[in-house]
Amino acid sequence: MMLELLREEEEDDQLLLMHRNKRRNPISNLFLTRKSEGFFEKLIKGHLVTDDIKFREFFRLNRRQFYFVLSLIKNQIQKTPTMRWQEPITPEEKLAVTLRYLATGESFRSLAFAFRISYSYISIIVKETLAVLKQNLMPIFLPDPNMIDFKTRAEEFWTKWNFPNCILAIDGKHVRIRCPNNSGSLFFNYKDYFSTVLLAMVDANYKFVAIDVGSYGREGDSGIFLKSTMGQQILNGVFKFPEDSALPGTDIIVPHVVLGDQAFRLHKHILRPFSQKSARGDNSKTVFNYRLSRARRVTENAFGLLSQIFRVYYQPINIAPTTVDDLIIVTCCLHNMLRDAYLENNGKAYYQFDQECSTQNNNMMSFSGEGGFINTEGVRVRDIFKDYFANIGAVPWQM
Repeated sequence: MMLELLREEEEDDQLLLMHRNKRRNPISNLFLTRKSEGFFEKLIKGHLVTDDIKFREFFRLNRRQFYFVLSLIKNQIQKTPTMRWQEPITPEEKLAVTLRYLATGESFRSLAFAFRISYSYISIIVKETLAVLKQNLMPIFLPDPNMIDFKTRAEEFWTKWNFPNCILAIDGKHVRIRCPNNSGSLFFNYKDYFSTVLLAMVDANYKFVAIDVGSYGREGDSGIFLKSTMGQQILNGVFKFPEDSALPGTDIIVPHVVLGDQAFRLHKHILRPFSQKSARGDNSKTVFNYRLSRARRVTENAFGLLSQIFRVYYQPINIAPTTVDDLIIVTCCLHNMLRDAYLENNGKAYYQFDQECSTQNNNMMSFSGEGGFINTEGVRVRDIFKDYFANIGAVPWQM
């Protein structure tokens, strides 16, 4: 009797082992060559580490920036060796895969052939690495806006863009994504594609000062700002604007403002252009619209630079919505790091705005529509700026 029971148990163990072996697919020979033929060992360690120019072209970061970022996240993405994975993928290689994905937007299947890592595991690597990068980069390169010296930001706008008492410009983009599973029409916008929204405030140097990420593409553009954290802080007086000050060359006291387009609500601290209908035949309104649009151009330049460096924005992003949010935040942080010339040998920003960056990116579309109700105090502030630009604040080249 005991022998029969033991025999049955052995048969059960054998069946269970066979079942597990069937479920676990054998590792492809392609991935077994990762240490000898993969991008990381052959291309990166073999060539790029000795060539500063090619290293930056490949990762968009120089070597000092790469290893600085690695030092922030290394301990959090390090895996302990196991019986099955005696040599787990290193944090350095995980960061390399993630940065290459951001730089090119290649599919995970394409990266799998290059790095000799299965595409399913690359998706896990990218997801985990982006989450840790967001956690560690935001405090450094996207700090709390209320800790920023906006007086200095206002001086930069006046010096570079001839718009006084302006601290930031605001704009939003629909970032095109693949249709998420089981999402219905939440991400389907009026432009007839699926998107998530990036709302950003930008300073005079094309740096992102505050961002709001993750609104559904189907939401109205004006409503996205009103429900966002930054919108609530501005409209409810929580955002710490500098004290009201006089316009240059006058004793006229006006608030400090943020510049937006027609999609944003006119407010004491938010200026938007006059409508085309009201500006038609009124030269002072036309001049105001021109001066505002010229200064607000910093947002388009910032988005252009962002997508020019991180080409993942050049096609619909095919990852989960929560990971898309992390991706957008991380690229904005890296953008700010590059704009600050952080750990640059010559102290200059890696990339400058040029004509190529101003080209329209069909995967990042601007807001449209009207911003809703007009605030009476906002009308008064806008009229003051309008009269100022038409008189003492006029410049020779304005329209």
